[in-house]
Amino acid sequence: MKRILAAAVLMAVSSGIAFATGNHAGGHGEEAGTIAIGKPGKAAQAKRVVNIAMSEKEDGSMVFEPAVLKVKEGETVRLKFTNKGETDHEFVMDTTEGVMEHKVLMEKFPEMEHSDPNSIRLAPGAKGEIIWTFAKAGDFTFACLIPGHYDAGMKGDITVAH
Repeated sequence: MKRILAAAVLMAVSSGIAFATGNHAGGHGEEAGTIAIGKPGKAAQAKRVVNIAMSEKEDGSMVFEPAVLKVKEGETVRLKFTNKGETDHEFVMDTTEGVMEHKVLMEKFPEMEHSDPNSIRLAPGAKGEIIWTFAKAGDFTFACLIPGHYDAGMKGDITVAH
């Protein structure tokens, strides 16, 4: 049984990495590490800091504050996170389709952890950051995909303007 579970987790993690990178063989000329929403940025290029709090509310809802991010195409931003809640939270940013695929996978394998550059998971009271270059204009999504958190409202929108 343990072997079956280990194989299932390995398959899930492998497939999670495949769609989290947003790229496949051939790459359509995109730079390595680039996904639809952009790529990891260099700290020296980040000219703006956005502070994002993760928390639960008394009514049982879970939130990111702010829940809407607006950036410019090509902009590198330092996203600084603080988990002000009493439970683990994560931040995953991608296309809406990518986030929803990831959500389904997390529901099947709730203990799965990520090491993708477009995501971060924080314990209560912890802080962290992602430095990101938003390479393409468009509308994107971010969410906490720990089972139940998205459905409790822990999601938001990113608009990348030209």
